[in-house]
Amino acid sequence: MSSATFDAFEQFPALAPTTFFHRDARLAERGERAPPKPPPEPPGPPASERPPLRLAPESEPNEPNEPEEPGFWSSVRDALRGAPHDYTQGSIGRAILLLAVPMVLEMAMESIFAVCDVFFVGRLGSDAVATVGLTESLLTIVYALAMGLAIGATAVVARRIGEKDPERAAGSAVQAIILALAVSIVLGTAGVLLAPRLLALMGATPGILAIGTSYARVMLGGEVSVITLFVVNAIFRGAGDAAIAMRVLWLANAINIGLGPCLIFGLGPFPALGVTGAAIATTVGRGTGALFALWRLTRPDSRVAVSRRHLRLDLAVMRQIATIARSGVYQSLIGTASWIGLVRIVSTFGSMALAGYTIGIRVVLFALLPSWGLSNAAATMVGQALGARDPERAERAVWRTGFYNLAFLGAVGVLFVVAAPWIVALFTHEPETLRYGASCLRIVASGFLFYAFGMVLVAAFNGAGDTRTPTLLNLAIFWAFEIPLAWVLAKPLGLGPTGVYVSIAVAFSVMAVVSAVLFKRGGWKLKTV
Repeated sequence: MSSATFDAFEQFPALAPTTFFHRDARLAERGERAPPKPPPEPPGPPASERPPLRLAPESEPNEPNEPEEPGFWSSVRDALRGAPHDYTQGSIGRAILLLAVPMVLEMAMESIFAVCDVFFVGRLGSDAVATVGLTESLLTIVYALAMGLAIGATAVVARRIGEKDPERAAGSAVQAIILALAVSIVLGTAGVLLAPRLLALMGATPGILAIGTSYARVMLGGEVSVITLFVVNAIFRGAGDAAIAMRVLWLANAINIGLGPCLIFGLGPFPALGVTGAAIATTVGRGTGALFALWRLTRPDSRVAVSRRHLRLDLAVMRQIATIARSGVYQSLIGTASWIGLVRIVSTFGSMALAGYTIGIRVVLFALLPSWGLSNAAATMVGQALGARDPERAERAVWRTGFYNLAFLGAVGVLFVVAAPWIVALFTHEPETLRYGASCLRIVASGFLFYAFGMVLVAAFNGAGDTRTPTLLNLAIFWAFEIPLAWVLAKPLGLGPTGVYVSIAVAFSVMAVVSAVLFKRGGWKLKTV
């Protein structure tokens, strides 16, 4: 072997032969002697006595170090059964699935009810549909109060469950229910007494007042069932027991959907009560659901098991819930009352425009209610993760839920834009009402992509107990921006009801962008409850 070859091996040692023969030849060429070879190592034990070679940490074959996560359908079954789960640890995707499946199905049933109600009432004519629309606009105030109390209940109960303190969670639940009953009794009494005046204030025509006063009285007088149902189901959701809340609402709406056509059209032994029959069916259904929910809350196997020792006033806890609920009420009141302003603008264009708007918004709710189920899942995840002092898990859960909602609402929005006339035609045969309703559905659905994230982010703030931020957002976007924009587009610019529809889609988009900016700042992570 030449000297050049040896020099090449010295520059690139990885290529060099490793035998002692080549090393000794190189040294002999230079006139040097090789160092003595090391003595051979003593022979080891026989192969039969040597320990087996392990290339990885000791574990039994085919035995994983950690249990595998259940599959998708297994998780869906667990969600529907209400299997116990610790939402403060483990897979975020599975946690969202366990919460979201029953919440989405719960809201899907609610949306089916909303559409069925308008489907049956729509057979009575445009005045009956307009009656439902005006009364629903008044009920938005009731829903705002119920949602505010529900936000407070969810935030406090979720935080206590995250802290692994079910005893205080049960005590908080009782205080939330007491507040709900007190508020609903006062509002229900006022609603029964003032129903005709409130309808007239909303711009009801004499024809609407003639058939709608009794409907409004029944609906406003039955507020105790609505508010109680909202709050008790919020308690179940905050505890992570979304399957119970789903069953409660399914029971309420199944009764409503079955009883509604019987009382509206006089099927079988039932009297034909027209639009008032729809109100009675709704009140009976929700009242039954509220009673079942209260009974279920007292069961020992409930995650928030209320017993006799919890049935007392705790002013400190009640004040804590009321503080969160106050901002939640303002938030919901500002947001939902803005719909009254929009309805007031639409009503100036006649009962056909109002009926079309009512149908279009009801169909929009059909899509948004399941999305609110996903948003409620995010609120529960945030509350429990903050209770467990893991804000980063809370943030990851919110963004993941937002992407899921984006996929869902994006698909529904495309469907509504393409098929709006055929969808609205299921609820009315009047050509002008159909035209207004299809336009409303198509334009409002165009804002779904943005609102998919916006509604999840707002729910995340509420789940953290930071109800002030969404309240200020609602005030700025819906009142200072959306309603003035709707009036300018509808009146001075001459777009009519179309201007109102455009303002809704634009407001959805602005809400999503501003919410994302504020959420990224992270102030909600420091909120104490």
